[in-house]
Amino acid sequence: MIKNVFVTGGAGYIGSVLVPMLMQKGYNVTVLDRLFFGRDTLPPDGPNLKVIRDDIRTCSGSLLKGQDAVIDLAAISNDPAGELDQEKTWQINHRGRARICKLAKENGVQRYILPSSCSIYGFQEGVLDETSGINPLTTYAEANGAAERDNLPLADKNFTVVVIRQATVYGASPRMRFDLAINGMVKGFLEKGKIPILRDGTQWRPMVHVADTSKCQVMLLSAPAEKINGQIFNVGCNAQNYQIKPLAEEVARGLNMPFEFEWYGAPDHRSYRVSFDKLTRTIDWTPDFDAAKGARQIADQIKSGQLKPTDPRTITVAWYKHLIEGNRIAKEVAMNGEVL
Repeated sequence: MIKNVFVTGGAGYIGSVLVPMLMQKGYNVTVLDRLFFGRDTLPPDGPNLKVIRDDIRTCSGSLLKGQDAVIDLAAISNDPAGELDQEKTWQINHRGRARICKLAKENGVQRYILPSSCSIYGFQEGVLDETSGINPLTTYAEANGAAERDNLPLADKNFTVVVIRQATVYGASPRMRFDLAINGMVKGFLEKGKIPILRDGTQWRPMVHVADTSKCQVMLLSAPAEKINGQIFNVGCNAQNYQIKPLAEEVARGLNMPFEFEWYGAPDHRSYRVSFDKLTRTIDWTPDFDAAKGARQIADQIKSGQLKPTDPRTITVAWYKHLIEGNRIAKEVAMNGEVL
């Protein structure tokens, strides 16, 4: 029986939704996170929550003793961010998570879940399932694919390993991100009266709400091992395979506003439609959100002040650049013996 759950990257966009959900289900949760986006995205430490500031690349394996399951969310979190420092992306998204999986097995953990991404499908025609080949186009996607290849073979009768390839995530979170498709559309619409659409709008992308993928991960903790061990599951639903321009129209419908848009950026070469039939055949999971409902949720929380679009931490690449620059200045100060 799984009682103690270790979540890496648990203070991030998905983790800060998942962790309270786990706590509500009665799990004891330990979070390991660098806390680049702050500690305030999670509830305070208490009887069933412990937050540890550490790094999956170097943390002690002893932290995993007594844990029953690991959900390994820690990662440089999207394609553009992964290109800022490709070597660090490989260190964290591939080698760091391979390390955590190996340590989990060595320390008697029963179950390991690797949240990966449908972005590893890259550009392909047709509808793709878990048996389809992958075509990663970015460092982020390549590193996810490598982590999958290293970690799945560790599965055995005593160690359940599951990979989930998540659709593009959207929805409100305590560690909010406005650099994701639906979230950015809502922000732009409320600020300018027009939805920003990445050219050329015909690219396909599957979507899943952050609460829905979190619910899936919770369900996988108790799913029968024989149904999921050594398996890959696409996480999302068939109805939420969207082309980007029609997706923007759904966002406008959800906000009950006339559809106005503006183009931005170079054409996106990633385009893929995904089948989610395997997940729904295996566990009794259905989404609670669609794009229109998710857009309303975000808009309502912006209007209430619960979400703050001006918070610089909500744009991942910009925040990473800020941290990198701050670290560079600190090193220069230390080297020169200056006092700030």
